[in-house]
Amino acid sequence: MKIHPLLTDNQDIADLCARFSKADFVAVDTEFMRENTYWPILCLIQISDGKEAAAIDPLAKDVDLQPLLDLLVDNEDVLKIFHAGGQDVEIIHNMTGKTPHPIFDTQIAAMALGPSEQIGYANLVDSWLGVTLDKGARFTDWSRRPLNERQIKYAIGDVTHLSEIFPMMLEKLRESGRGMWINAEMERLADPENYINDPDLAWRRVKFQGRNLEALGRLKALAAWREEEAQAKDLPRGRIMRDETLADIAGHPPKDQSKLGQVRGLSNGWKNNDIGERLMEVLQNADPLPREEMPVRNGRRPKFGKENALVADLLKLLLKIRSAEMNVASKLLARADDLERIVSGDREDVPLLEGWRYEEFGRDALDLIEGRMSFTVKDGRLKMTHQPEEDSQAEASEG
Repeated sequence: MKIHPLLTDNQDIADLCARFSKADFVAVDTEFMRENTYWPILCLIQISDGKEAAAIDPLAKDVDLQPLLDLLVDNEDVLKIFHAGGQDVEIIHNMTGKTPHPIFDTQIAAMALGPSEQIGYANLVDSWLGVTLDKGARFTDWSRRPLNERQIKYAIGDVTHLSEIFPMMLEKLRESGRGMWINAEMERLADPENYINDPDLAWRRVKFQGRNLEALGRLKALAAWREEEAQAKDLPRGRIMRDETLADIAGHPPKDQSKLGQVRGLSNGWKNNDIGERLMEVLQNADPLPREEMPVRNGRRPKFGKENALVADLLKLLLKIRSAEMNVASKLLARADDLERIVSGDREDVPLLEGWRYEEFGRDALDLIEGRMSFTVKDGRLKMTHQPEEDSQAEASEG
């Protein structure tokens, strides 16, 4: 494979992207820094089509990334390969308002080919290629220039290895017939809605125990205000105000700005500075949360008592058995909250009860809940046993 030196010249970048625009796929990775900023700082983009590979420097003076961005978000003929690509996709969405498409994530694909829930990149490379990665450059400050040869080699290795692994994975998925299993997961990863950071929804990420609509309204208003302050100042939201402090103020609002200096988590300066004044204005203008926006209490659904919890535990055991038999990650088949939903009687829009998941696991899950399946131990191993149809009908009539 041809490895290019670090690309900083616009013509070289454009020429590379023109060649890649005719490829079947490109493997993509990014290096970024976000410890001290709200918006991640893109420091390096690595890309390979399996024949050549390069790292592109987005921090180079007057660099034009448009040919690369066009390739990633507008070229539907080229498949984009990532590993655990959520943050990479987020960065591209921040820059373009679009997401790479079509997309393939090797971490998600690995869940359909083995029991690992979230296999790390180093373990993926080791298991598929037998290569142990040099971890010496993992903690590089990618924003510093110049980057040395070892750092660039380490970064480019991410996509050269991915470009080798992807065809192997694709063949395994074809052989197993499991390619369709991950299609919905890939589309979910590429859905732009996942990367829109709406300040009006920020309150849902803050832990808050109260159910008072006025307090929740203050929480929503404060969280939106903090998000906008963080975006405007390009600071992590926790640098504006920690979640615990925000929730405390929403639940116990100070009567006036002079009391802000007494709030745990705020400096004394808040009692007379501009940001404290803006905070008080938000509190004073906050409306109660509309009742229809009230979150489900503690994530639980109605009618989920102790007996249902025991049934859910049985379903989790069934899930472990089935995923082990199939040699897939259990999370790909079903999530804990889906199991709790069907135990509670909620059967609408549950992924577990749709498509291939229903065929592979959902039908058995319903059979267990509805008394058509039991667990048995044979030769020291736990197995599932389906009841004959006439037995289950007889039990139902006796009931």
